[in-house]
Amino acid sequence: MSETETTPETIPETKRHDERRTAVVTGASGGVGGALARLLAARGWRVIAPVRSQDALRELNAIDGVEAEPLDLSDGEAVQLWAEGAARRLDRLDLLAHVAAVGPTGRAVDADLDLWRATLAVNVIAPATLTAGLIVPIRAARGTVVFVNSGAGTRGVPSHGVYAASKHALRGYADTLRLEESANGVRVSTVAPGPMDTKMLRDDHTWGDFRHEDVIDPTSVADAIAWVADATPDVQITNIDVRPRRELSIKAK
Repeated sequence: MSETETTPETIPETKRHDERRTAVVTGASGGVGGALARLLAARGWRVIAPVRSQDALRELNAIDGVEAEPLDLSDGEAVQLWAEGAARRLDRLDLLAHVAAVGPTGRAVDADLDLWRATLAVNVIAPATLTAGLIVPIRAARGTVVFVNSGAGTRGVPSHGVYAASKHALRGYADTLRLEESANGVRVSTVAPGPMDTKMLRDDHTWGDFRHEDVIDPTSVADAIAWVADATPDVQITNIDVRPRRELSIKAK
């Protein structure tokens, strides 16, 4: 079986009762998702982390409380299959954190069909598919769904047209989900960080040079997500902007 393939045989179907709170965290091979998975596990959560790379699977499965499973978020059918299987084996899901994303760059008019499909698959379709597939155990827990968005989810960003469009779509989905699921006790939040010290930012040459201290530590965003999940039962934290102390910006070329 390849590292990106998920089959019914790889998904345990028997529900296991577990007193710990349970979270599904995507993007756990990256900065924010990895920090969140480790933070929740250290606090006694059971963390399920679907990741693509074999290295990430080994590293995450070595952490007490983390269960890493193979999944390629760009494969819509595999995502749906995985979510349906996970829903059958979970009594409840207290937190679904959509952290994984891709951030292509380039002029908006230069984006081709393949780039649009690849970006929307990971940034929009996968979160929506996972949410739909896992909604039954989320409702059972009166749980929280957190979408990690971006400043690009509310404004245009030069050289990031496809990314910004995907994040606008994700924000629209999150806001609609909140309205539709509030009667079921499900809380829906958007956490929108500014520039973070992650591989995505380091690979994005449109920012130019920046100092480490000028960008956000991924653990700070993980802390914000955990705070949202720990909100008292009478409230839901709907939208959080997490900005660096010194604002950075991309200039149009």
